[in-house]
Amino acid sequence: MESENKVSREQGDINQGKSRIKYWKRNFDSEAEKWFEEDKKYFFHQALSTPVLNILSRTDGIYIYDMTGKKYIDMHGNGVHNAGFSNPEVIEAVKKQLDEKLCFTPRRFSNVPAIKFAEKLAEITPPGLEKSLFCPGGSEAIEMSITLAKQVTGNFRTISFWDSFHGAGYQAASVGGEEHFKGGYGPMVPGAFKVEFPNYYRNPWGFKTEEEVDSECLRQMEIIFKREPGVAAVLGEPISATPVVPSRDYWVRVRDMAHKYGALLIFDEIIEGFGRTGKMFACEHFVTPDILVLGKSFGGGLVPFAGIVARGEYDIFSGRSIGHYTHEKNPLCSAAGLAEIEYLEKHALVENAAEIGEYTIERFNSLKERHPMIGNVAGVGCHIGIDLVKNPVTKERAVDEAEAVMYKCMEKGLAFKIIESNIITLRPSLLITKDEMEWCISTIEEAIGEVEKGSYY
Repeated sequence: MESENKVSREQGDINQGKSRIKYWKRNFDSEAEKWFEEDKKYFFHQALSTPVLNILSRTDGIYIYDMTGKKYIDMHGNGVHNAGFSNPEVIEAVKKQLDEKLCFTPRRFSNVPAIKFAEKLAEITPPGLEKSLFCPGGSEAIEMSITLAKQVTGNFRTISFWDSFHGAGYQAASVGGEEHFKGGYGPMVPGAFKVEFPNYYRNPWGFKTEEEVDSECLRQMEIIFKREPGVAAVLGEPISATPVVPSRDYWVRVRDMAHKYGALLIFDEIIEGFGRTGKMFACEHFVTPDILVLGKSFGGGLVPFAGIVARGEYDIFSGRSIGHYTHEKNPLCSAAGLAEIEYLEKHALVENAAEIGEYTIERFNSLKERHPMIGNVAGVGCHIGIDLVKNPVTKERAVDEAEAVMYKCMEKGLAFKIIESNIITLRPSLLITKDEMEWCISTIEEAIGEVEKGSYY
């Protein structure tokens, strides 16, 4: 089976190669084929989207449904499905807002739903984070966070991390650490420096302890602080999308270093926020940032919405506008976001994520003993990664094997994403039960066992 090396697989499995073509041929009926061809005809083709994987007819709870009526437990969901797809209480809140005929508020005006949403965010985020700005999507929220940091500090440089993704906007792509989203652009935003993220399983130096890895990553960061003075912010995901989970001590030292040199700490929790890691916000496992960036489930899984929540002391720019988005106080989106948070709280879904995540990680770690392809299991809550390897000693990435496992699972009704070419990422709705997760684990194990025996897709 061939490996596709022309297009980066860092952000996810790509829509090129013989396996994808085989999947299309095996899983489309005539109706799906018709709409698939229409999609190809009218959308720009991109490595991570069109041509698409499949055509969906419905999304509901933890499931997505294709046009044949087949359902899949979706372990990706683009991160919007924390409270489930098409959550009935979120839908009801949106319907109520529509019926009240307050669906948009022009700039210079406000509305009660937006105010209540901002109030709720100030209530549930860590102490000190008090002031919000809203916008249409995560990329824009990253832009706002960096702009705010630059305005607060008077500096323009940033430190972020290789292999990170923070959005497709120009400044967001500049601080991102993946070539895929900036190749061919020409000069990016100046002063966007990168350092290594503390990956304890795959550190490139051969270090054996977390302390050694942390110290090397911090050494790289302090070199930039010292030799490129004028850093406005350190920006990163508290837990990477892969996921890689740093030590708490690492983030404590990053925060202290940033503040020592007059920079702010920005956490991108577009993926990890709203309960995914078993706490309402991932930063609660580590330290409180100066600016918290939120998105995806921010819109209740129904509408595009994102925003930042920052320290109240930064509210000092009455003569400047750092957001200024048309939908920055959208009442419809605010109603959806508030309803999602209330649903998470009412049904204890954050606690469920912690419990299910602990069980899942333990189960996959136990499978390592009889499946040498499982090189490493990482994560916290319902944010889990299984690193598949050709050899557990060399840790060579099992690229083709991971792709085969993915397509086998898809055909059995389980959808997930491959990141960094070989890492199965599991990010289900927080509604998922232990029995449903056990079925997912068993399905993945069965597929891994088949591939280990040479039965590829």
